[in-house]
Amino acid sequence: MRLDGSIPASIFNLSSLKAIVLGDNNLSGELPYISSVPNLEEIFLWGNHLSGNIPDSISNITKLKILELQRNSFSGLIPNALGNLHFLERLTLRSNHLTTKTSSNGWSFLDSLTKCRYLIHLDLSLNPLGGVLPPSISNLSISLLQFEATACKIRGNIPMEIGSLNNALALDLSVNELSGSIPTTIGRLKNIQLLDFSGNKLQGSIPHQLCGLKGLYKLSLATNELDGPLPVGLGDLIALRKLNFSSNKLHSSIPLSFWRLKDILVDLSSNYFSGSLSLDIGNLKVIIHLDLSRNFLSSDIPSTFGSLHYLQVLLLSHNRLQGPIPESLGDMMSLAKLDLSNNNLSGVIPKSLERLLYLNSFDVSFNRLEGEIPKGGCFVNFTA
Repeated sequence: MRLDGSIPASIFNLSSLKAIVLGDNNLSGELPYISSVPNLEEIFLWGNHLSGNIPDSISNITKLKILELQRNSFSGLIPNALGNLHFLERLTLRSNHLTTKTSSNGWSFLDSLTKCRYLIHLDLSLNPLGGVLPPSISNLSISLLQFEATACKIRGNIPMEIGSLNNALALDLSVNELSGSIPTTIGRLKNIQLLDFSGNKLQGSIPHQLCGLKGLYKLSLATNELDGPLPVGLGDLIALRKLNFSSNKLHSSIPLSFWRLKDILVDLSSNYFSGSLSLDIGNLKVIIHLDLSRNFLSSDIPSTFGSLHYLQVLLLSHNRLQGPIPESLGDMMSLAKLDLSNNNLSGVIPKSLERLLYLNSFDVSFNRLEGEIPKGGCFVNFTA
């Protein structure tokens, strides 16, 4: 059963109260005025229908450590009074209708949060904040581990001071209106594991300083206006498991060192990469997803693809690949989706592909293939 109705003001008069846990209900209305609540440390009101402003009086909860108000309908300004919560560790305001005072220096409330010296997690995503990221981001807690501000309509450049978030593990600024180049100071984030700047208007080249972030697990710069070649050192990111540079203007050939990556999902689609696919692609022994579609790759398909026994998705469509489809593709025993369409491939469809028991999506249209389509194995279930 879910609770409904409004939150009574009397709940904040309980002097011994340490936590309010009312998340995932049908509560509505505004937050009442909050008087001094000396022992309250945690508030979980996420996933309700609460509306109105976040009251300045919330700063009266002087011992508050966790404030989770995500997935409501709060509106108005994010109050600067949040900066008076000196013990605050987690602030989650995701998925509301909150805004902020903007100036040439950026968000005023962020300046106030620099007083929260224990802040570990800050999530502002999916609010129409607008404005620019202020240089004062460098003054956020040295304890800050996660900063998420996706889909906040942020404009302007990523400030150089972003590199001062020395202990950050996750930084997500995706789906905004950020422009300019990626600051080279990003290389100072030595502990970063997740870095997502996708869905912006970033330009310039990918800074080689990214290649020094040895703890990176996910790196996404997709859907920007980045150009230039891939940094040679990307192959040194041995912890990397998800890399997405799709829908940019990256060009040149893919460096040989790139194929040192292992156990990874790679998406380089919709760029301007040219040249040949290296035989070293066979070194990606445990790669599970590879998308190189919509580029200008022009070589034969390397036979070494056959050694990628864990690969589940291989997308090479809309390139200039030529020559035959290698028999060795029949050794890719985990393959579920294979798209080689819109190339210059010739010869026949290898009968060895019948061995691919998990293959459920197969497209070789718009090539120069001839001969019969295999009839056994997975092809029994395919229709033209």
